[in-house]
Order: sequence, then structure tokens, then C-alpha cells
Amino acid sequence: MSRPQDQGNLLGTMPVGRLVLAMSSPIMISMLMSAIYNLVDSIYVAQVSDLDFLALSYAYPVQLMMVAFCTGIGVGFNATFAQRLGEGKGEEANQVACHGFLFYGLCWVLFLAFALLGAPLFFHLSTDDPAVAQAGVEYLTICCGLSIGMCMQFLTERLLQTTGHPAGFMIVQGSGAVLNIILDPVFIFGLNMGVAGAAIATVIGQISGACIGFFLLWRIRRTFSISFRGFRPSTALSREMLRIAAPAIVMQSLSSFMSLGLNQLLTRWSQTAVFVLGVYFKIQTFVFMPIFGVSNGLIPIVSYNYGSRSPGRITHAVRFSLKLAAGTGLGGAAILALAASPLLRFCFRAGEEATAMGVPALRMAALSFALAAVSIILSASFQSLGRSSFSLLISLLRQILLLLPLAALLLWFAPELVWLCFFGAELLACLAAVFLYLRILRPRIRALTHAET
Repeated sequence: MSRPQDQGNLLGTMPVGRLVLAMSSPIMISMLMSAIYNLVDSIYVAQVSDLDFLALSYAYPVQLMMVAFCTGIGVGFNATFAQRLGEGKGEEANQVACHGFLFYGLCWVLFLAFALLGAPLFFHLSTDDPAVAQAGVEYLTICCGLSIGMCMQFLTERLLQTTGHPAGFMIVQGSGAVLNIILDPVFIFGLNMGVAGAAIATVIGQISGACIGFFLLWRIRRTFSISFRGFRPSTALSREMLRIAAPAIVMQSLSSFMSLGLNQLLTRWSQTAVFVLGVYFKIQTFVFMPIFGVSNGLIPIVSYNYGSRSPGRITHAVRFSLKLAAGTGLGGAAILALAASPLLRFCFRAGEEATAMGVPALRMAALSFALAAVSIILSASFQSLGRSSFSLLISLLRQILLLLPLAALLLWFAPELVWLCFFGAELLACLAAVFLYLRILRPRIRALTHAET
């Protein structure tokens, strides 16, 4: 295997601002394309019937859980792989890559088991409407059972990104998203398959993206190649990756529990509120996907420069990422505040009741975007520097420990203001994240004594 650190040198030599943009921009663009096809799925399904859209809303926590496992494994893989590159340990980096294939294969087995055994039970517990339950089971059975494409797509994206080919991330995910958008109307309307058609279009896009990812890895085989010769799972390496990945999985999974908890709280108040929440989750991905793109681009940068002992580059990268992500959050909040009404009326065909509730709801929820951006970037810094427990704490505060109690209190005292629970939770969590970074992480970064590159 060739020396992978040769390809990773840009993480330690390129000017930091340009490096963050180079690593993040392809991810941001590809995630935006992913957000577009998720939104297109929902818009098309909403044209079929409100019940089908409700099925997607109830299925959303499961989809978040799948993404949580794949993203969490990716965090452990990225951090471990990038650190080996920074330390110049080529053979160990190859072992990390092989373990990546193993862990993502196990993820698919887990999702397949849920498709076969768990989907009907999940919808039985989620809704009493048999039409919504049937549509949801069809959707999740297809998406989970054929999720091998999603798992391999995540793996190839992160291999390309961490070896100094961030544009490959955009190509892999973007190609799958474009194909999904093209196939959606064919399966949903042309073949009259409804929700099942949306699921089929999704998995075809994911499988095609994974195939393109493997092709791109094959294209760079002369500068970076993975060898499985003599590979044996390593307990020590698995523990190291899982030590970073497990908190990240739990942290990402919190979005699923948060969505599920809010669905249950809002159902007791109004079915229309569940509809509005589903619309909000679909729209807010346009803001959060780019922010997560910045955080994903930051992780290998911080990990590499921590391994090569470059404190100045770490601090500069974190600060630049904070500005970029917070600016994205502010811009997204302004756009959503202006576009809330037409989005509800024309894209999701919301009725008068849903529009009257949804417009102020979306505007109140959007107030939290910039605060969430700060917490997300600092959480990525915690993960990269081996403090995944801090990331877990911040996510718990943002999505469970603060958000759900605030939502319950507002529903009790002022239901129409329940959407401010997002702002309240994000504000308090952001303050906690800044405190942890300034008091604990910044001194650790300053303690690195190696001369800056």
C-alpha cells in the first residue's frame, strides 16, 4: 500500500481558511443535494395525499436513526484514519480502512433486521390509522432492507474525503441525489407506486452513489489503495474506533428520539401540529445539512493537525468554521422567515389551519439555527480531540434534556408558543458548549508545543 500520508498533506499545509472551504464545500453541496431530494420526496408524496405525508413524518425518526449509525461510524473512522495519516502510519491507516468496511457491513445487517422484524411493530405503536401504518411499513421495509447502498456510500465518501479527495464526496452523494430526483416522479406518479415508489427511488440513488464511490476509489488506486490481504479484525483498533464512534452514534441518535418525542407530545395537542413539525424537519435540513458539512470537513482537519501537533492551525480552523456555520444559520433563518407561507401553501398544499399554525411556527423555530450551528461546530471539535463525551452532553442538552421538557411546559401553559422550545434549548446548550471549549479544550490545544506549519 502506498503512503497515505502523502495524500493527506494538504490537511497540514494548505492555508486553513481555504482548507476548511476545500474540505467542507463539496460536503455542503452534496448534503444540500441530499436535502433537495429528501424535500422532493416529501413534496411529491404530499401531492398524493396528506396521509402518505404523515406516514413519512412518522418514519422520519427511523431514517434519522439509520443516518445516526452511519454518521457515527464515520466519525470514528474519520478521526482514527486521519490521525494515522497525520502520524505517518500507513499500514495502520490501511487497517482502519478495512475495519470501516466491516463496521458499515454490520450496520446494513442491523437495518435489514429492522426491516424484516421491526417496521410493522414501530408503526403499530406510532399511529392508530391503518392507512398511514401500511404506507409507512412499505416505505421503511424498502429503505431499511436495501440500505446496503447507503452504508457503502457513507464509507466511500469518507475514504475519498480523508485521503485528500473531498470533491469525491460531492460526486458520490450528488450523483445519487440527482438520480433520485429523476426517478421520483417515474415511480411515484408514472408507475402509480406512491410512498413505495419514493422508497425505491431513494435506494436506487443510494446504490448508484455507492457504485460511483467504489469506481472513484479504483481510479486513485495508484496513489491510495486498500489491501485486505491478511486482514483480521483487531480488538484494540475496534475499541479505539468504537470509543469515538459510540458517543457519536448516541449523539446522532438523539435526533431520532427528539423527533419521536415531539411527535408524541404534539399528537396529544393537534394532528395538524404533527404535520407542521414534519414540514419543519424537511425544510430545516436545507440549513443543517450545510452546517453538518462544515463540521464533517472540520473533523479530519483538527484530527490531522492534532496528530502533527499544530495548535495554531487547529484554533484557526475552529474559528473559521464557527463563522461559516453561524453565518449559514443566520441566512437560513432569514430565508425561512420570508418563505414560510409560500412553502406551506404551494409545496406541501397545507390547508388554512396548517398554514395559520405553520407560518409562525416555522419562524419561531428558525430563531435557533445560528445557536445550533455554534454547538454543532464545537461538538465536532470535541470529537476530533478525543472528548466525545462533551459532544454527547451538548447533544443531550440540545435535543432531549432541555428541548422535550421545554416543549411539554409550553404545551401546558402556551401551546401556540411550543415552537420556541427549539430556541430555548439551543441557547442554553450553546452556552454550555462555549464554556467547555474555553475552559477545557482550548488549554489542551495550547499545550501542543510543535512549531506551526
